[in-house]
Amino acid sequence: MQSDQLLKRMQTDYGDDGRALLNAWFRLLAEQADQSDQAKLDAVNSFFNRSITFTDDILLWRNKDYWATPLQTMGMRGGDCEDFSIAKYMSLLELGIAPDNLRLIYVKAKLGNRAQAHMVLGYFANNTAEPLILDNLNPAILPARERPDLTPVFSFNSQGLWLGGSKSQTDPTARLSRWRDVLQRMRDEGFL
Repeated sequence: MQSDQLLKRMQTDYGDDGRALLNAWFRLLAEQADQSDQAKLDAVNSFFNRSITFTDDILLWRNKDYWATPLQTMGMRGGDCEDFSIAKYMSLLELGIAPDNLRLIYVKAKLGNRAQAHMVLGYFANNTAEPLILDNLNPAILPARERPDLTPVFSFNSQGLWLGGSKSQTDPTARLSRWRDVLQRMRDEGFL
């Protein structure tokens, strides 16, 4: 991560408010660097759930389904479920949690009497562990079994794509154009 480049880009694109939140994020990373995985999960989940306002893509980006980079999410101080999940994912990677332990999980969320497409971040302590769910709808980090309101559809990370619990050999960027696009924009910003 190129922090000077990120700060310059944030200042140019979003001004002092964006830069202040980015500096708060840098402080969070520094404070959590030597903490346990659970402390890192708690801190990152709380930071984004507290600092970012849920905003529909059509209102924020004038696009039906736009996946924002963490810099864009912090700069706008808004985003939808994908933006929260991507920002948390990238933050935990920056804190040294291995990509194998993290997956972005596309789910159907039961909201009242209807199901809605939603994305959460799952943390897997090991290959056979039940994931802990980081979510912007429910601020508590809970094991998946305690989230009966969520039905997983597929999951992915930088290294793979899982359908129905089995890993696809396909590169996730080949099947998920929005993921490929947001990764490229993160590279362009200096995030990767």
